[in-house]
Amino acid sequence: MGHGAALGIGDRRRQRPARLARPAPFGINLDGATAFYYFSLVITVIAIAFMARFVASPFGAALKGTRDQSRRMSALGHDVWMIRWLTFIYAGFWGAVSGLLFVYYHKYIHPVSLSLANSAEGLLAVIAGGSGTLAGPLVGAAIVMLLKNYVSGYVERWNMLLGFVFVVIVVFMPEGVVPGVKRLWRRYISKA
Repeated sequence: MGHGAALGIGDRRRQRPARLARPAPFGINLDGATAFYYFSLVITVIAIAFMARFVASPFGAALKGTRDQSRRMSALGHDVWMIRWLTFIYAGFWGAVSGLLFVYYHKYIHPVSLSLANSAEGLLAVIAGGSGTLAGPLVGAAIVMLLKNYVSGYVERWNMLLGFVFVVIVVFMPEGVVPGVKRLWRRYISKA
């Protein structure tokens, strides 16, 4: 026994760390990969549905007006500060939900998760996909994740390739991939 046995501390070297398990929200066991995948998929679908409803609501119209013409919206009697604040709270809620899923997946959080490189990847995903759409950040995130997870296995400097893809997107589709593809599709349909 160690010296701390008299104090009831015991010998910490012999204790094994407890196995970390994912929490079971709503009684759903998320320890299996399949269960966690479907749980995340359901949360993602719910989030997209709520965001689509939010954007299509009258508040969403006021938000678009605030983004484009804040002085005009203020002159029309809308509280621009309150609209922006409520939107910030709403975005923070969904950011917290995604952060919770991240922690559930990894079973811990590390400061590297908040590094400048990870923040830049998220920003690149939003800009590449198109910041004015709901599908844009999803498409941009898919592009970044495909380059990061698959191309990095074949190319050592995948960050340079990501930068090249980003430059190509900005040059040929400055509004993002999703709005750019919509524009090209409308142009194609109008010619046909």
